Amino acid sequence: MKIALASDHAGYELKEGVRAFLENREIPYRDCGSGPGETVDYVDYGIQAVESMARGECDRAILFCGTGLGMAIVANKFKGIRAAACWSLDTAEISRKHNDSNCLCLGGRVLELVEALGIVEAWLNTSFEGGRHARRVAKIGDLEKKNFR
Repeated sequence: MKIALASDHAGYELKEGVRAFLENREIPYRDCGSGPGETVDYVDYGIQAVESMARGECDRAILFCGTGLGMAIVANKFKGIRAAACWSLDTAEISRKHNDSNCLCLGGRVLELVEALGIVEAWLNTSFEGGRHARRVAKIGDLEKKNFR
């Protein structure tokens, strides 16, 4: 499994901590930016990470901004992406068990690194339960086929 990472300026430090966590566990990743000291738009970097998933270069993504909410909104615009902004171990586990989330969004202004690392570990180590949840995830996929505009 290869993880795409991306952040804006508000999530940069948290991204760097998670990047080191992945390196220590020898989990492959692709860092899509941003860099230190840059003030950037989270949208631009979220797009890069999610597009790397769409191209098959990465299997999952972890995105960082001030709250995780903006990155989740961006990521969920893409077909096949089920992004979840998580703030606890429980939300991370449920996002995987019930929603088969493939994109985790974290907030650099609302989480400490220790909390975030626990969330990342829970998210990476939790499997999708399938069953009734598979039916629900399939319905989400069906929505992507509709044009509501």
